[in-house]
Amino acid sequence: MNKFLCCTLVLLDISVQWTIQDDSPPKYPHYDPGTSRQLLCDQCPPGSYVKQHCTATSPTRCAPCPDQYYAEEWNSHEECQYCSAVCKELQYVAQECTPTQNRVCQCVAGRYLELEFCLKHTECPPGFGVAQPGTPESDTVCKRCPEGFFSNETSSTAACLKHTNCSALGFKTALKGNAVRDNVCQENTDVTPQKCGIDVTLCEEAFFRFAVPTHLTPNWLNILADSLPGTKVSTENIERIKQRHSSQEQTFQLLKLWKQQNKEQDMVKKIIQDIDLCENSVLKHTGHLNLTFEHLNTLMASLPGKKVGKEDIERTMKLCQPTEQVLKLLNLWRIKNSDQDTIKGLMYGLKHLKTYHFPKRSIQSLKKVIKFLHRFTMYRLYQKLLLEMIGNQVKSVKVRCV
Repeated sequence: MNKFLCCTLVLLDISVQWTIQDDSPPKYPHYDPGTSRQLLCDQCPPGSYVKQHCTATSPTRCAPCPDQYYAEEWNSHEECQYCSAVCKELQYVAQECTPTQNRVCQCVAGRYLELEFCLKHTECPPGFGVAQPGTPESDTVCKRCPEGFFSNETSSTAACLKHTNCSALGFKTALKGNAVRDNVCQENTDVTPQKCGIDVTLCEEAFFRFAVPTHLTPNWLNILADSLPGTKVSTENIERIKQRHSSQEQTFQLLKLWKQQNKEQDMVKKIIQDIDLCENSVLKHTGHLNLTFEHLNTLMASLPGKKVGKEDIERTMKLCQPTEQVLKLLNLWRIKNSDQDTIKGLMYGLKHLKTYHFPKRSIQSLKKVIKFLHRFTMYRLYQKLLLEMIGNQVKSVKVRCV
């Protein structure tokens, strides 16, 4: 016979024998007085006992456990075990007696078994919380409340609670909490209500954009700050601008800060006056738009580059007056896309808005804003007005950057 086939048959035979052996009842040794031989008898299954031991000619005879008796495992006993007595005081029957399992008694809720007595679970005092709840077999485990948590009650079930975050609720912390007391919050009268806060206006951008080179050198902002006349922007403010804003946006922020610091100078007064006139005219065209969320979302989606998200639009509608909303969103778009010209981006968007259900009157108003900004004197004549004021140094640096 083929050796491989032979080995396979042997293995199968062993497997079959092993399976049969596993399924067969466990054995126990028994002395047969009739033959004076030691026999291996079958044990009786759970729920029964040995009524008659096996002999050389007959197998083990089993009988079921009578009422109030049980046998949990295979056994060779000649009687079943008696079920436990009735449960004691402060206990209840968690599991009734059956032929295969004993009666189980358990302490009532709030107590645990200790030396045959049902003791009350330990209550954790203030400053401590329940780290591990008590069970019918074990007591409560208490643990001191860690930093930032508290417990102000005596309880066998309550864990430590986290201190209330007052600022997250719009309040200030009047009294800091500890292990036994929560933070005490009160209305924050010191915080100024949030405002719309348009950072750099369309008119300021039109006036400032000339100073943003195509390619920025590492120290461009410092060169521009040194070249501007009047009160200089401090090194600390320059570094703060560098940390908070993108490279293209930094020039806008520097010029805005310089304008604020020198607003009493005659030349700067003229610039501020012209920018104010420009902003009043822009507001005249955008102030009556009163667009819905869907309209504003469509307008922002039409602009190129990185998009202003729905959350920003919702926040703008909450903080800004209807007259300011479009200008604020255009301001946010410029910050996200500081290398792009807002006016050119708006022109691009208006071409696409024609395909949407966007109010025609609003499209016409935005077109008038674009035309006005293109006619804005300082936007057209920036070289004559500002480059002469700053000097040839900035002009030469910008030429080298480009």
